[in-house]
Amino acid sequence: MYASESASRYTITAIVLHWIVALILVVQIPLGWWMQEIAKEPIGPRADAFNLHKSIGLTVLLLMVVRLAWRSTHRPPPLPPMPSWQAMAARSNHWLLYLLLFVQPLTGYLGSAVSGYPVRYFGLVIPSWGVKSVPLKDFLSVAHLATSWVLVAAIALHVAAALKHHYADHDRLLWRMARRRGEPASARGESDPIDKGSPNPRRGSPAA
Repeated sequence: MYASESASRYTITAIVLHWIVALILVVQIPLGWWMQEIAKEPIGPRADAFNLHKSIGLTVLLLMVVRLAWRSTHRPPPLPPMPSWQAMAARSNHWLLYLLLFVQPLTGYLGSAVSGYPVRYFGLVIPSWGVKSVPLKDFLSVAHLATSWVLVAAIALHVAAALKHHYADHDRLLWRMARRRGEPASARGESDPIDKGSPNPRRGSPAA
């Protein structure tokens, strides 16, 4: 059974979760690449960066579990009119992003679990359960790195498509993931009363 807050936009919960994850990724992805360049000696700075990256990754995983659970009971708003291939591409990229945002933290966590190093979540040590395996660790590391590039490409496509719809197509696609305050009437499917010749309250109409 689906619930919906609005037929034209996502629920407030979905909007907040979306932007929290988006802001986290702005930090997490560059951190993941930069920490590889930190000198191995002394161990402190490199270990701190890796532990922070792991902690943020597990946070993303938890948030994605919440997002998926929320999505399963709250139907997203319909896409604005567009060619069928664009609608299919939008939905495919959306689910690809969901998949990658599970695969990325899972491969990172599992790689750590079989590496022999403890996994710390913001200082809290998560009990080790994996059996140390160098081949499996190497495989998971490669998978983690490869999917990070796919994730970046999917995010770039997602952002480019949203901007294209907003600035070129002038439809309400981007407003589906924004608060209603400040949303133009055209994005809500409403016309501007001034365009209809309605009295302007600021000009002394009876509504003033």
